[in-house]
Amino acid sequence: MTRSTAAPIAALIGSAFMGSVIITPLYPLYQREFGFSEITLTLVYAVYVVGNLAALLFFGQISDRAGRKRVALPALGLATAGTLLFVFAQGTAWLYAGRLLIGLAVGILSGTGTAWLAELFGPGERRAATVTAATANLTGIAVGPLLAGLLAEYAPVPLVLPFVAYLIVLGVVATAVARAPETRRLGESRLRVRPRVGVPRERWGAFAAPAVTAFVSFALGGLYFALIPTIVTHDLRVRNVAVSGLVVFALGVVAAVSLVLGRRLEPARAMAGGLLCLLPAVALVVLAQAARSMGVLLLASAVGGVALALGYRGSLEVVNEIAPDDRRAEVVSTYFMACFIGNSVPVIGVGVLSAVAGPLIASAVFAGTVGALAVAALGWSVRRPAHSKV
Repeated sequence: MTRSTAAPIAALIGSAFMGSVIITPLYPLYQREFGFSEITLTLVYAVYVVGNLAALLFFGQISDRAGRKRVALPALGLATAGTLLFVFAQGTAWLYAGRLLIGLAVGILSGTGTAWLAELFGPGERRAATVTAATANLTGIAVGPLLAGLLAEYAPVPLVLPFVAYLIVLGVVATAVARAPETRRLGESRLRVRPRVGVPRERWGAFAAPAVTAFVSFALGGLYFALIPTIVTHDLRVRNVAVSGLVVFALGVVAAVSLVLGRRLEPARAMAGGLLCLLPAVALVVLAQAARSMGVLLLASAVGGVALALGYRGSLEVVNEIAPDDRRAEVVSTYFMACFIGNSVPVIGVGVLSAVAGPLIASAVFAGTVGALAVAALGWSVRRPAHSKV
């Protein structure tokens, strides 16, 4: 395998996750344009996860049988359709529909792209494939909000031009993917679309810690991708949407760099490091709101980026270690369900509590809950070492 062979597939993964967060700095603009509440904002964000779960449950294994390219290109078409809904949006319903389609596309593309990379790297390079896929994911998450924030603040038609730029990215990636080598022989097995999730009963003890680690790591990500622009605008009194994009970019770029620098860490140590970093990260977000300090929020982003990278990579590798070969896809799919639920449910809770008790109290409750779960996951991982399979 050459670096150029894997590059289009890494770009596929990065562009998918770029689409999942390119709307992030634009939420305050949409609130003013369509006049919806904080609760509606969190629901617009979270409906994306419905698409993720649908893709995971029903389409997670489809590229194993239909071929990577034959699934990736139509999924890029779904991402294009969702993006066009944002370009022509006339109300909140258009945002719900666009987020749903983007979520479905990301769910399909992330699984297909990750499997495609693993096959391109080969069986002896599993960690390299995992690091490449995760780095592409986090790079897309970093670049999307920064690009959208800069275009929305300094270019015309702020609710259109960011998505036009993303459509260009999708076109370039689709062209590269169409020329990439296929790694599956078509017709190897009969095509079936059915849910495939689950963890063998004897593995639940070892699965608990990485699943909770994934939940809290992605809960932190969800807080940033849905609510940080509102915190920047309303609590820190910064109206420049490029700044919101910069804050999310800081989280993503630190995460991507941390993932590469920490690639030699053993999975259990990476997971524990992510959980330990998560505790000060969520505390610093609350402190930034209380002190109305951009400096503290950027520090929270840096610490949170390390937490997200190590928690995500470490927990995913631990799950790969404990999953039996004959049920690996089901166990990994269950792990990703924990990721997606963590990415959405806590954010909805913060949105509802913000409307009732105020944003600072909502963030404090979020920090306390996520911190308690992180401590619990650390305790489980100590009692059940990662290499233990039963």
